[in-house]
Amino acid sequence: MIMKSDIGLIGLAVMGENLALNMANHGWNVSVWNRTVPNIEEGVVERFVNGRAKGKTINGYLELTDFVDSIAKPRKVMMMVRAGKPVDELMEQLFPLLEAGDIIIDGGNSNYEDTNRRVALAESEGFLFVGSGVSGGEEGALNGASIMPGGSAEAWESVRSILQSIAAKAEDGTPCCQWVGPQGAGHFVKMIHNGIEYGDMQLIAEAYWTMKNIGGMSNEEMANVFEQWNEGKLKSYLVEITANLLRHKSSDGVAIIDQILDIAGQKGTGKWSVINAMNLGMPLGLIGTAVFERSLSADKSTRLLASNRFRHKSIEVDTHREQLIDKVFSALYASKLVSYAQGFAVLQRASDEFNWNLDMASIARMWRAGCIIRSAFLNDIAQAFEQSERPSHLLLAPFFAKEIEQLTEGWSSIVAKAASRGLPVPAFSSALNYFYSLSSANLPANLIQAQRDYFGAHTFERRDAERGKFFHENWTGHGGKTQSGTYNV
Repeated sequence: MIMKSDIGLIGLAVMGENLALNMANHGWNVSVWNRTVPNIEEGVVERFVNGRAKGKTINGYLELTDFVDSIAKPRKVMMMVRAGKPVDELMEQLFPLLEAGDIIIDGGNSNYEDTNRRVALAESEGFLFVGSGVSGGEEGALNGASIMPGGSAEAWESVRSILQSIAAKAEDGTPCCQWVGPQGAGHFVKMIHNGIEYGDMQLIAEAYWTMKNIGGMSNEEMANVFEQWNEGKLKSYLVEITANLLRHKSSDGVAIIDQILDIAGQKGTGKWSVINAMNLGMPLGLIGTAVFERSLSADKSTRLLASNRFRHKSIEVDTHREQLIDKVFSALYASKLVSYAQGFAVLQRASDEFNWNLDMASIARMWRAGCIIRSAFLNDIAQAFEQSERPSHLLLAPFFAKEIEQLTEGWSSIVAKAASRGLPVPAFSSALNYFYSLSSANLPANLIQAQRDYFGAHTFERRDAERGKFFHENWTGHGGKTQSGTYNV
């Protein structure tokens, strides 16, 4: 008789397959089932069980009923399927087979609003639902990922031991998996993680592009720089792999990076980050720029036409290479700090708006290992949020304020140099201008508000009056006294 499994996993694509192996490697008995698509995935379960899973505590099932029956109660079923309709369809299949108190875990990149709805639906049927972000790609799924669970709080004690066992461990041994909050909080945090990931990738690409075009540096020289940076304040997974990417050659000795077409794809989580930041009225400009740059990169034909129509001056190689590298470091490090600061500001606004009570320090620590954006300064971010006088903005925390002050000169110099030579560094520029706006006591928004009042009677506040008191001016001399209500989206 086969022992009942500790957990069931549905979906044997890259992430699901490796998570199942990770669970088995940590002593858990795992049942697996796959949503078979005729002529495409036929034999997936059999191949996995008789291949990579052979000899491990993993049992495969061809029928969903047999799969559900094989799991110990209360059942824990983890879905690793494509976000959207497939998740809803699978829940419909599972509901008649489950019993009250059973737990469904969605480990895909679902939209947090879908998770809100699914938590409510599952609980109305007597089940518990966990929407969990999982970051780390194939390697993380197999060897330890950053896992961000949220949803039905009652489920946490039942799934905690399994999820924390397969999570990455930070240098201090802490598992990169803690309960995030109710409803879709886990997937919201994962969404912002992915947005920061978009920003990081764009920033690193701009650092590479600047050193290549203004510094005239070879791939090997740039790889050495990224490798050196990875030993200090910029230590991170993405900086580490960039050095490897720049060194990688094909069997005939050609650098692969130089053969890749300059078109970047995207799956949507970066876009969701920007949309939700806008809905919350929060600036997320750097990540928005990274998303839009991927869209622009995809329009290769138009870029080719435009490049022939608009000729930029030839880019002169900067002979002061060491100084250039230092300034690129400043631009990359400072811009990354801005990106994380913007991301955490959105998380805080969502926490306040949805009453999630998110623990920012805990989130920062969950991202220290396993996930794509793991970086050395996440410890510093966690510590900033744990201070007795918590900063109103991450860049105002003493550590980060001091860092930014030391970086601004080189950062602004790179943006100016690139602009003068026709080299695009949109994310560096976006981050710098955000910082300048954030640190400006006065902005030209007074003119914008005057324009709004002129054409729409939207009113304005006055410098010489108390905050919250609104005025309307009869700008043309023949307008009425009627004014629009005041509100902010």
